[in-house]
Amino acid sequence: MLLNSTIFWLLAGAILCFLELFVPTAFAEFMMGLSAFLVALMSLFIPSVNLQVALWMIFSVASTFAFRRLLPRRTVTTIADAKEAETLTEILPGQPGRVLYEGNSWRAKCDDLDCMIAAQEKVIVVRREGNTLFVLPEDLLNYSVYLPNQNQLK
Repeated sequence: MLLNSTIFWLLAGAILCFLELFVPTAFAEFMMGLSAFLVALMSLFIPSVNLQVALWMIFSVASTFAFRRLLPRRTVTTIADAKEAETLTEILPGQPGRVLYEGNSWRAKCDDLDCMIAAQEKVIVVRREGNTLFVLPEDLLNYSVYLPNQNQLK
């Protein structure tokens, strides 16, 4: 009986580790397989199958949580403020156009409704709504507005 439960846990561990190759579960199956190998070793000393199953569940949960702390945290990539892009088509006031942003073509609109942006012009990505980028011409940031009655630049 001891040999049967040991072989069972070895087979279960091998199958679970092998399944991780085909059904990636963020190493949950792999951790369960490693736990089964540990229980196979302990089954030589602990004959109770109920205790073996309980140990396997405890080891599986503990190793999964412990291993997840070692994995790098996934972050959702969002568009950061003030990223550069280049217009592929002309963007007329209030009309969409296309920009090249991070190697991909995106639908884009000018964030200033009175501004027209020519094709092949550098723009700054201000925000994103769905699949549409809102951009401003890079030149707009280089110009300053002169206020004649205050005799100063703002």
